[in-house]
Amino acid sequence: MIRFENISKSFWIRGQRKVVIDNLTAELPTGKSLALLGRNGAGKSTLLNIIAGITPPDSGRIVSDGTISWPVGLGGSFHPQLTGAQNTRFVARVYGVDSEALLAFVHSFSELGPHFYNPVRTYSSGMKSRLAFGVSMGIKFDTYLIDETTAVGDAAFFHKSRAVFLERIKDSSAIMVSHQVRAVRSFCDSGIVLNRGKLEYYDDLDKAIARHLKIIGAPSGS
Repeated sequence: MIRFENISKSFWIRGQRKVVIDNLTAELPTGKSLALLGRNGAGKSTLLNIIAGITPPDSGRIVSDGTISWPVGLGGSFHPQLTGAQNTRFVARVYGVDSEALLAFVHSFSELGPHFYNPVRTYSSGMKSRLAFGVSMGIKFDTYLIDETTAVGDAAFFHKSRAVFLERIKDSSAIMVSHQVRAVRSFCDSGIVLNRGKLEYYDDLDKAIARHLKIIGAPSGS
């Protein structure tokens, strides 16, 4: 369970205050794989970072009764001077999981080969994404936060990621940000739409997608 209690968040942009989360009070259901939808700039990644505890809200609080992953995106949180293996080992120590087991899983899953032992600063965005997704899937969380990760990679990696992700969320929840309807339909079963700082929950994913497409003015078949 994740509950938002009067969450607000704003930023100053060119001397003007932009509200992205407006006094949000809502509770997300347990055991769901939720697509977080919204137009560009709506605050989806900001909300994900607030849930993860990376970005503090201006006011309000989030209450959760389980463990929450970091947002799995393009791997920006990795130390660029450390290798993929060293970053993986560091994360294992932070979360108190078996280092060797996590190393073996991530090395196999990411398909980075010898690059796994090179500094992350030498990685492409796709390689960072594979590393980040592998590290996240290698640790048991009650809720996984996914930010566009699955949009990166070839078809084979996409299908492998989907299989591992679906296995993980059999006993967990997930919140996924993606602009790709294909990815959303493959990974999620319900949806939440962030619009003008407010959240709208839809148990029916198709209704969430339709609402999102209406907001952005896209054809319903997109």
